[in-house]
Amino acid sequence: MARIRHSIIPVIAVVAQLLAGCAGTALAPSPSERQVLAPSGKLRVGLYPGSPTSILGDPAAPETKGVAFDLGKELARRLGVPFEPVVFPKNAEVIEALKAGQVDVAFTNASPARARDIDFTQPYLDVEQSYLVPAGSAMAAPADIDRPGIRVGVSVGSSSQAVLTRQFKNAVVVLVPTLKEAIEMLSQKQLDAFATNKAILFELSDSLPGSRVLAGRWGLEHFSAGIPKGRDLGMPYMRKFVEEVQSTGLVQTAVERAGVRGTVFHDKGISRGP
Repeated sequence: MARIRHSIIPVIAVVAQLLAGCAGTALAPSPSERQVLAPSGKLRVGLYPGSPTSILGDPAAPETKGVAFDLGKELARRLGVPFEPVVFPKNAEVIEALKAGQVDVAFTNASPARARDIDFTQPYLDVEQSYLVPAGSAMAAPADIDRPGIRVGVSVGSSSQAVLTRQFKNAVVVLVPTLKEAIEMLSQKQLDAFATNKAILFELSDSLPGSRVLAGRWGLEHFSAGIPKGRDLGMPYMRKFVEEVQSTGLVQTAVERAGVRGTVFHDKGISRGP
C-alpha cells in the first residue's frame, strides 16, 4: 500500500503543475490595467464590414464571425468587461476613431505610418497583398499591373493607398470609398484591378463572377492589436494577450472560422491560400 501511495505522489505533483500552468495561461488583469484598457467600463472594439480579418455579418447575430470580432470578444472576456463592437464603414474610420480614443482597441495592419499615432503589439498574423482583376483580364501576376492606362482601386485611407501611390510609375491609383463600391466599379470596368490584402480580395471575388485574385504578392500586412497612445500601462497586458491567443491556437481558430485566405500565421510561418 505504501508503495502505491509513493508511486501516486509524483503523478499528483505533475498534474498539479500542469493545472497551475493552465491557470496561469490566461493572465488576469490588474485593476489599473483593466481601467486603462477599458476606461468606459466596457471594451469598445473598432471593426469594419466586408473583411474576414475584421467582421462579417451583423454584430448582434450569433453567426457573426471575423478575426478581430473574435479576438475582441475574447479580450473583453479576459478583462471582465462587456464587449462592445463598434462598426465603421471602412478601416480608415476605425483608425481615426482609435487615434481619438473613441474605441479602445483595433486588430488591424500595423503599418509604420499608423504606428506613429497608435501603439501596437507584436504581430499575430500576416496577410499577403495582391490584386483582384475582373473577368477577361489579361493580367496574370502583380508584376503586370504597373503599366500605362491601368486603373487600380484602393480603399480611401488604406495602407495600400499609401504604398502604391509611392510605388507606381505608370498605373493610376483610384480611391474607392467602400468595398461594395469596389465590386461595382470592377464589374462596370471602371477599374482594371483592386488592391488590398488577399483576405478581402478572396471575399470580394466570391461576389464577382469570373474575377481572379492574382497569384503572388506585392506586399504583406502585419496584423497586430492596437490601442490609443497614452495607455502605456496596458501595453504589457496586450502583448501577453497576443502571445497567449497565438500559443493556444485562438488566432488560428478565428482565422478558420472566418474563412480567411491568403494568410501567414506569424508565429509558425504557415501559409494558407485559397
